[in-house]
Amino acid sequence: MKSATSSATRRISSFLYMVVLVVMAMALVALALAVNAFMVGEQIVAIYLVIIGFIALGLSTYVLMQSRTRAAAMKIETPQTLTTIECKKCGFKNVREFQRGDYVFKELDKCQKCDDRQIITAIYKEVKEKEKIYPF
Repeated sequence: MKSATSSATRRISSFLYMVVLVVMAMALVALALAVNAFMVGEQIVAIYLVIIGFIALGLSTYVLMQSRTRAAAMKIETPQTLTTIECKKCGFKNVREFQRGDYVFKELDKCQKCDDRQIITAIYKEVKEKEKIYPF
């Protein structure tokens, strides 16, 4: 089951998508005008329009591809929440996944070693080092 935050990060922003589409449309118009200028006999104008059209088309395609790869690489992972349980008498420690209703200094079952009561001493999120991903 996908969470709403993970699906939102995989999409491209609609504003960026619209800007890329507008630039692509303008590039195609520039190429069409270049063909028209070439037919009329304006070769220098046609060359400039071809250059502008291909540069704009190439840049918009590059931005679209980069935004898709970066959006796919951006994943929001929720860190695992852990609970540390400790026996005050013998010092036995146990770490388990957080369960609903856990709170610090909550008394739990008896210790496995000395049969004294255990308490929750810490609740924390496990932080993992992220690997740096270079697109090139």
